[in-house]
Amino acid sequence: MELDIIQNKVFTLRGFKVILDFDLAEMYGVETKALKQAVRRNADRFPSDFMFELTQNEFIGLRSQNVTSTWGGNRYLPFAFTEQGVAMLSSVLKSRKALQVNITVMRAFVTMRQFYLDSKELKVRIDALENEMEVKFKDIHEALTYLLGPPNERSPIGFRPGE
Repeated sequence: MELDIIQNKVFTLRGFKVILDFDLAEMYGVETKALKQAVRRNADRFPSDFMFELTQNEFIGLRSQNVTSTWGGNRYLPFAFTEQGVAMLSSVLKSRKALQVNITVMRAFVTMRQFYLDSKELKVRIDALENEMEVKFKDIHEALTYLLGPPNERSPIGFRPGE
């Protein structure tokens, strides 16, 4: 499974990067119903920072953002799994494919985190460069203003007749 495909299934909800249950079920090759049953049977392994159920408003908001989605007639609101929740799924879904998908999903989360950190570092460097250039341009602007301004009147040096 390609990292790009997984990264496109990651959303930010409640401050967490999450993947929804039906996307995970598709990746694992199981029915969403089976995945949810396995999670409910092992609810003690999934605290709220590992997995949570979307509210109706969150689900509607996601559907409106993803117009091309095939999220048809669900009767139940989807579960959202954080990175730790996806890792915990490997202990609940004990197939070889689940293990392989988990490894790929973990790599996708790590890649996204690294990209975020790299972009954050780059932003700091750009801000520092902008500040430095702003100071330099201010100095250049002042020098040009002085040079292009009206000439200063000088008083004559030496003896002036009539004084």
